[in-house]
Parts: sequence; C-alpha cells; structure tokens
Amino acid sequence: MNPEFEDCLKRGKIKEFSQGKSLAQKELRTAESDLNEAKDTFQKEGYKWAVIQSYYSMFHSARALLYNKNYGEKSHYCLIVALRVLYVETGLLPVSFIEVLQRAKDLREDADYYDEWSKTATEDILTKAEEFLEKAKKIIAAA
Repeated sequence: MNPEFEDCLKRGKIKEFSQGKSLAQKELRTAESDLNEAKDTFQKEGYKWAVIQSYYSMFHSARALLYNKNYGEKSHYCLIVALRVLYVETGLLPVSFIEVLQRAKDLREDADYYDEWSKTATEDILTKAEEFLEKAKKIIAAA
C-alpha cells in the first residue's frame, strides 16, 4: 500500500465511508454550483473569489470521486493522496488532474491567505475546474 495513503488512513484523515456512493451525486451538484458561481464571479472581475470558488468546485468533484470508492476525507492533502492511489495508480484518471488540483489548492491558498491572484491564473483554473467536473462525472457514471 502507498505509504502516504496508509498514513492518512492511520491518522483518520481518510476513512472508509459506507454511504459514500449514495452521496457522490450530491457532491457533483455542489461542484457544479461552485463552478457556476466562479464563472459569474469571474465575469464581474472578482478574480480572488473566482479562484476560491473554482478550487472548491474541484474539491467537491474530487470528493465525489472519493465517495464513489466509499471513502471520506478530513484533509485536503489526504484527499489528493487518495485520488492518486485510487484513480491515477489504477489508470482511471490521468496524473494531470492531480497536478491541476494541487495547483488550484495552491492558488486558493495564495488568494485566501496572501491576497495574491491574477486574472490569467483565475481564467486557467476556472477552465480546469470545468474539465475536472466533467471527468469526475464520466468516471462516476461508468462505475
């Protein structure tokens, strides 16, 4: 087993969650709502909040994927670790999606904690959030 994943399990940051599959669609709806809010916010030139909303759209898409495997998370970091193990290492998700999720997390933290963002980065992460949601929907529909 992947040592990072094992550590997340040991620390209770990733847990088996028997109701996960039943909640995956709810998470996808939340991801879609956050994405729509991010688009509206971007159009109003609210780039800081659009970054944050785009990240949370991706977070909820990722959580839907985790729920789909009957796991839950208590850590953004461990969510990324779990996706790598459960989806990338099994060939269900290209590693580029994990990389963009990590980048979105970093951009969200920069916007949230350091008041740093840019229109270009916001536009890029908004596009990536839409791609992430669509990929998550396809994976869950095929499960």
